[in-house]
Amino acid sequence: MILLSANGLGRQFAGDPVFEDVKFELRAGERVGLVGPNGAGKTTLMRLLSGDDQADYGSLYVRPGIRVSLLRQHPDFRTDESLMTVARSGVASILDLQRELEEAAQEIGEAEDDADRERATKRYAELHDRLEHQDAYSVDHRVEEILTGLGFGPIDFPRPARTFSGGQQSRLMLAKLLLETPDVMLLDEPSNHLDIETTAWLENYLSRQTVAMVVVSHDRYFLDKVVTKIWELHEGKVDAYPGNYSQYWRLRTEKAKVLERQAERQADKIADLEAYVRKYGAGQRAKQAKDREKKLARIERVETMRDIVGPVMGFDEVERAGDVVIEARDLSKAYDKPLFQHFNVQIQRGQCVGVLGPNGSGKSTLIKTLIGREKPDAGEVRLGHKVQIGYHDQGLQSLAPETSVVRAVWPEDDPDWVQEDVRDLLARFGLSGDIVFQTVGQLSGGERAKAALARLCATNANVLVMDEPTNHLDIWSCEALERSIKEFEGTVLVVSHDRYFLNQVADRLIVLGNGKARVIEGDYETYQRLAQQDAATATRAASPPPAPAESTDGKTDRRKRKFPYRKPDDLEREIGEKEAVAAELEDQLGQPATWRDPVKARDTQIRHEDLKKELARLYEHWEEALELNA
Repeated sequence: MILLSANGLGRQFAGDPVFEDVKFELRAGERVGLVGPNGAGKTTLMRLLSGDDQADYGSLYVRPGIRVSLLRQHPDFRTDESLMTVARSGVASILDLQRELEEAAQEIGEAEDDADRERATKRYAELHDRLEHQDAYSVDHRVEEILTGLGFGPIDFPRPARTFSGGQQSRLMLAKLLLETPDVMLLDEPSNHLDIETTAWLENYLSRQTVAMVVVSHDRYFLDKVVTKIWELHEGKVDAYPGNYSQYWRLRTEKAKVLERQAERQADKIADLEAYVRKYGAGQRAKQAKDREKKLARIERVETMRDIVGPVMGFDEVERAGDVVIEARDLSKAYDKPLFQHFNVQIQRGQCVGVLGPNGSGKSTLIKTLIGREKPDAGEVRLGHKVQIGYHDQGLQSLAPETSVVRAVWPEDDPDWVQEDVRDLLARFGLSGDIVFQTVGQLSGGERAKAALARLCATNANVLVMDEPTNHLDIWSCEALERSIKEFEGTVLVVSHDRYFLNQVADRLIVLGNGKARVIEGDYETYQRLAQQDAATATRAASPPPAPAESTDGKTDRRKRKFPYRKPDDLEREIGEKEAVAAELEDQLGQPATWRDPVKARDTQIRHEDLKKELARLYEHWEEALELNA
């Protein structure tokens, strides 16, 4: 069932089109990820779908009777509204039905004759069915489940909504929208202001929902977990791809290659026809040449893919620092509660260290303490030989709003820089033309983020410290930043909740939580595996030990082995190798080229199924080894 559709949809501001000739269909139950570069018009399209804005041309069909709700980014709460009041307003329609049900029950009891009683009973039954259909009798549980999942506790429920931070208010608006359960949810950057744990909860929640949704997000990990379809908005048009983000990227890449080959073959054919016309146009074969000329005119030129090109970015060569860049010993810091205690770390030159943890765990405080911007309560930090720190703050406070972009990025007290150098640098980070003479306050969030990264590059620091640098960047700018960090010869310390980004750049992680900080050697996937192992170990430790089995002579015995003795580490290594092969086979199965060869497709499927069975046995073997090798 089609809920929304567009045909030739267009919107323009000040005469310039944001997009034009947009076509799409949204069906019941589809979870669509809307992606595209900054400035492509994603937010504008969401406002059109919600009815908050009107198209300049084209048509937008909204199925009669359906409810479409957009996530509001700038809430305006009444003074007396508590967090719980705002959240429960999301289920206002259910609460109204419950009141009507109570009224119908009262009417049944007060009915003066059978006709009135029958009328009231029929109304009561209809209302009861509608409430059951909307799962209304668990509404209080749903409200608390969603608020808790988004990081609020019972102590927050009676607090006035206005007293929460901007990020918390955004989370509250998300809770309200989830509770509304409209027919179509429009979610514009729903994981903004969420830490990794809360984002994971939201992924699981959304992937279980049956309502249709359109999600704008630059979080590739989030898109992989949630969406079933991708709309790419670029150069005024929407192209649709089945599957999640990874599937979209594979299909897009494959489609680009196919179109490129078709265009090359067509170009060769056109060149041959044109050569024939030139050679025989006025001779004995003029008639054949005329036929080929007509054939040339009828050829419909193959359009190659419209590439989305991110900024170049890139950090310059820097002075070489000592082998040890930062060394912290017995470091402790607390505010209302301990953030980290007795923390020791040594950061080597050339490493990229990611910092992650829940909101409020002290990530920003830790990196400021490590670079000397805050004093520790205990312990000491030493910076290495020739270390020069460049700092990118989360709030982009380093850029004064009233200053022009070119002046805000200009390195202070450096006589070697001229305006053309600064403009070249800004262009490298995706800012060019008249925009560089606007004030910082006039820039969009994405433009400010790029300007801040350009300013960081201009410091020529050999230790780059970044606090949430991917906020406001589109996917292609995130990829450019990832490439720039991997190519940088200095050291990087980065706070991020973007798991895909951390997987691409981090050699090590510092994980904060529960008043502690610990170092993980590896990327986010490594940390996730270790966290799952820790959770499994904790579950086993909390469970009562199984009663020992008795042998026939009355003596107790340990459970017999199902598999031969092997060390858990060896099994983990083999599991990792086979998972890599399985991922490669899954990648092949996601490519259209595989399915064009039936034999290859069948063989790949068989190998993949066999490998899944091997992995299942290895997981079981590994669990046995953990239990019986002790």
